[in-house]
Amino acid sequence: MQETPTITAAEIARLAGVGRAAVSNWRKRYVDFPAPVGGTAASPEFDLTQVEQWLRAQGKLPELATAERLWRRLAAASESPAAGLAAVGALLLARQRNQRPRRPAGPHLKPLLPDVDALADELGPQGAFDELWQRFSAPGPGRPFATPDDLADLMVGIAGVGGGSVLDPATGSGATLRAAVRAGWTSAYGQELDEDLARLAGLWLALREVPGEICTGDSLRADAFPGRTFDAVVCHPPFGATNWGDEELGQDPRWIVGTTPRTEPELAWAQHALAHLRAGGHAVLLMPPTVASRRAGRRIRAELLRRGALRAIVALPPGAAAPHGVPLHLWVLRRPAPDAPPPARALLVDATGGDLAETYSRVLEVWRDFTATPDGEVEEAGFARAVPVIELLDEEVDLTPARRQPAVVGAATGEHLVRTRERLAAVVGDLPALMPQVTPAPEGPDGQFLTVGELARAGALQLLGPIRAASAEAGQPTAGGPPVLTVQDVLSGESPSGRDDGRQEIRLAVGDVVVPMIARQLTARVVTTEGALLGRNLYLLRPNPAALDSWFLAGQLRTSANEKQASSLSGTLRFDIRRAQVRRLSLDEQRAHGEAFQRLDAFESAIRQTASSGEALVKLVADGLARGYLRP
Repeated sequence: MQETPTITAAEIARLAGVGRAAVSNWRKRYVDFPAPVGGTAASPEFDLTQVEQWLRAQGKLPELATAERLWRRLAAASESPAAGLAAVGALLLARQRNQRPRRPAGPHLKPLLPDVDALADELGPQGAFDELWQRFSAPGPGRPFATPDDLADLMVGIAGVGGGSVLDPATGSGATLRAAVRAGWTSAYGQELDEDLARLAGLWLALREVPGEICTGDSLRADAFPGRTFDAVVCHPPFGATNWGDEELGQDPRWIVGTTPRTEPELAWAQHALAHLRAGGHAVLLMPPTVASRRAGRRIRAELLRRGALRAIVALPPGAAAPHGVPLHLWVLRRPAPDAPPPARALLVDATGGDLAETYSRVLEVWRDFTATPDGEVEEAGFARAVPVIELLDEEVDLTPARRQPAVVGAATGEHLVRTRERLAAVVGDLPALMPQVTPAPEGPDGQFLTVGELARAGALQLLGPIRAASAEAGQPTAGGPPVLTVQDVLSGESPSGRDDGRQEIRLAVGDVVVPMIARQLTARVVTTEGALLGRNLYLLRPNPAALDSWFLAGQLRTSANEKQASSLSGTLRFDIRRAQVRRLSLDEQRAHGEAFQRLDAFESAIRQTASSGEALVKLVADGLARGYLRP
C-alpha cells in the first residue's frame, strides 16, 4: 500500500466540481500546478495533499466535511476500500473500548489519523464508522454491490418478528444483518468468504455491542456453524457458481430433501439455510428467477413443497438489487415441525409491476395474511395467489409466480380501461396550460452565487438530516403513526408512503425542501403538506421566509451545474448538498422565479402521469384484445 494518497485527473475534476477539460487547462496554464507522482503519461496520478493545497489556494476547493475529506483520502490511500475502512474501523472500535489498537496503524493510515480522531470526537466511534460506511456502500470501483436497505428490510420483515437470533451464511458486508438489528433481532451471526467484508460486518456489530459472530470462510464447503440452529436465516447467496463443492458434499447431512444437483447451487444454499433453522423458523433467500423453473431442480422443488418447507416465492420488481436488472425472487422457507402435517397451499406473489417502495407494504400484508390462515384462499388478480400444492406438483414444478396468478376477469378489464382512458384524457388536456412560459434574458446570465453551506451559516436556511444510520434499539413499524417521506416518494413526486419505525424524529413543515442524498440525478421537492416525518437518506433544507423562497431554492438546486458541483468523488450517485450553488437575487425576484419553478414542477408531474397512464392503457387494450375481453 502506498504511503502518499494519489488522485487521477478525473478525480481532481470531481473534487473541484468541474469538467475534465478544466483540469487539463490548469495543468497548462499554471506552472505551480502539482506535477504527477505516478501513473502513466496517458493517466497520470497526483499527490492528493498537494492537489488539495493548490485547489484551496486558488479558491477552487469546496468546503468539505471531515467525513467526506477522510473518506476521499482513505479511498485514495488504500488498495482496497474494504480493507481501508476495516483498518479505520478497528481503530474506532479500540477507541470505543478505551483500548490501544492491537498493532500501530500502517504507513498508509498515519496521515489520516488526525481526521479519524476529529471525526470520532465529533460523532463518536460508532457514528464515525457509520459516516464512512455510507460512503463505502455507494456504487464505485472496487466496492461490492450490497443488498439495498429497503430490500434487506423486506427480507427481515418476512422472516418474522425480531427478538431472537439470525444467521446470514453469505454475509457480504452485512446488509441483511444490519436490517435484522434495525428490526430488533438481538443476536446476529454470519459467514463470508471475503475476509475484508467479514471484518466490516463484524466491526459494525461490535461497535453496536450486538452479540454474535462473523466468521470467514466458504459456508457450503466449510460450514462455521455445523449443527447449530437459529430463529431466522436471511441470505443473498452468490448466483450461478460453477464450483461450489458438489462433488465433496454429495452425502452432506444438510441435504435434508435430497442431494443437490451440480447445476443448482442456489438450491444448495436453500438447503443449507433450512438445516440451520429451528423448527418453525423462516429463511428468506434472494434468488435468480430461473431457480423456480429449471428442469434440473424440479425434484428438489417438489420435495420442498411436499414437506411444507417452501412456503412462498415473491417475484420482485426489476432492478430491486443491483447489478441485476431482472426481476429477482425471494424464496421463503420454513423448517417444519417433525409431527406437523404439510400445509395444503404455497403463496406465489408477482410484484414485478411496480417498484419496491410501492409494493413493500403490500407484499408484507399478503404474506402476513397468508401465514395467519395458511390453508385459506388468497387471490389478488395479477398479484398474489395461494396455490394448492397439488396443483404445483405437475411435471415441470414451475413455481414462477406470474404463471400461477388468477386472470383479471373481462368486466374488470373493461372498467379499468374506461377509468384509465378518462384519467389520461384529463391529464393530456391540462398540459397546454401547464407548459412553462419563459423567454430568453436579453442581457444574458448574470448574478452571484452562494453555496448552500454559506446560506446555512448566514442563517438564510437551516440544514437538517440526513438520517443515515439506525440504532440497535430501533423498533417495529408503528401502526397508525405518521407517514414517512422516503427517497422514492421524492423521486416520483408522490405523497409520503413510508412507515414510522422509531428512527425518524424530524417532522416536515410546509415550505421545507427535501433532497435525496443518493439518487441517479439531483432532485429537490418542496413540501406542500405538513405532518409527515423525514425519512432516511434525505437532506431537509428549511428556508428562512424572510431571506429565501422555497420554490426558488428547489429550482436552483436541481440544475445540471449543481448535479456536477454536489456529486461526490466516489461517484455521481451521492450528493453533498452543502456544495450546491444558489443564485443571489432579491426576495421579489426569487418569488417570480419560484412561481416559474412551481409551474415547471406541475408540468413535470403531469408528464409523468401521462406516461404512466399511457403505458397502462396500452397494456390493458393489448391484453383485452388478445384474450377476447375487448373487441375493435
